[in-house]
Amino acid sequence: MIEVTTFAGRKVALFGLGGSGLATARALLAGGAEVAAWDDAKRSRERATVEGIALTDLTQADWSDFDALVLAPGVPLTHPEPHWTVQAAKDAGIEIIGDLELFSRERRTRPVDCPLIAVTGTNGKSTTVTLITHLLRHADYDVQLGGNIGTPVLALEPLSPGRIYVVECSSFQIDLAPGLAPDIGLLMNLAPDHLDRHGSMDNYVAIKTRLVAAARAAVIGVDDDLSAAIADQLDDGLGRVRRVSAFYQVDEGVFAEGSALYEAEGGKAHKVVDLAGIDTLRGAHNAQNAAAALAVLRKLGVAEDKIASGFASFPGLPHRMEIVGRRGKVLFVNDSKATNADAAQRALGSFSRIYWIVGGKPKTDGIDALGPWFSRIAHAYLIGEAADRFAATLGDAVPFTMSGTLEAALAEAVRAADADPDEEPVVLLSPACASYDQYANFEQRGDAFRAAVRAFETVVA
Repeated sequence: MIEVTTFAGRKVALFGLGGSGLATARALLAGGAEVAAWDDAKRSRERATVEGIALTDLTQADWSDFDALVLAPGVPLTHPEPHWTVQAAKDAGIEIIGDLELFSRERRTRPVDCPLIAVTGTNGKSTTVTLITHLLRHADYDVQLGGNIGTPVLALEPLSPGRIYVVECSSFQIDLAPGLAPDIGLLMNLAPDHLDRHGSMDNYVAIKTRLVAAARAAVIGVDDDLSAAIADQLDDGLGRVRRVSAFYQVDEGVFAEGSALYEAEGGKAHKVVDLAGIDTLRGAHNAQNAAAALAVLRKLGVAEDKIASGFASFPGLPHRMEIVGRRGKVLFVNDSKATNADAAQRALGSFSRIYWIVGGKPKTDGIDALGPWFSRIAHAYLIGEAADRFAATLGDAVPFTMSGTLEAALAEAVRAADADPDEEPVVLLSPACASYDQYANFEQRGDAFRAAVRAFETVVA
């Protein structure tokens, strides 16, 4: 745990008692703060009590007593409307911050050299932070991985000389961290997402931009127009910005060409590693993930040979282009984390003969933008609330079946793929939707797919 000492002897209101909220409460208490913790949900309050966190009913509190409101990232700050605690804090004239801001203040107040690599973007964050961490550990660095990926940032091991913190940052967390200033800020890409929480694409982009704008060094993926414009905006010509691309050569940074990654300096490039044969880094989207990781490690001064050997042993992440089995020549891929069209496009672009299981609770973008990849889809199996909408989009371009459930879709896809003469037909779960209509989260959906695949007596990869 990282004790938060910057509020020692002061009174803090804390709202939101999920995993990060509980970790934040413990860190504040350990650092000497007086914490008034609360949650609207009775179950969350009961869990906090069991874990020894005293509760204060903030609906009855005198907010003038507090020095700050520490808000869990899942609680609306601005849209669709501010949470009632946000309005109470504003009325009292106190700051509203999150756990990432507390972490940032601890780093600033302690004379400890512990580099922070902060990673954001719409897609690829989790794979990239996991890959960066894997490569650093392979090179014998002391590394802590946390943030939006699972372990709350304040639950990581204490600040220590030389320890590197790799932190995945959601837009919600950045919005609550005005003082975030990483040593290396990485922006992967930008596509419409969470617009219900930010109000507009402009607001969403501005929040993501803040992370790299405040970083000592910025690594920016330039394969989408919005991110490329940010790189141009922040580039001072002094080497602070390093560009990353899966498709184009760059003069300063890292790019992919075929299966190889090249590092470029002053317009001159040399090959660092070949990703051919590494199944966990298959596809153009993973080429961008790998290029971003390489750019970060080179910025830290890690030797090329150490990085190259580390790539070969990367195990990948569950639910992100995860190969979960084979049945003869048929490959089964769990990409349940693909909860929007941009993420699904990355999977569709990685295979040539696809039996696509798609649908769930739709997001605003639908699948209209996936038209260029429809030719790769042998058949689509539509599930969940989005089925009718997606059927209208597919029209006559892709044959489809209204399967309804994941299990029914898989059974139908297996029969069709088994009969396909292609060398490697792929049954792909890449839903382009949230899971909440049928599953609690994307992990539960992916686990259900994996279990159903194994029931077909596949050879597990």
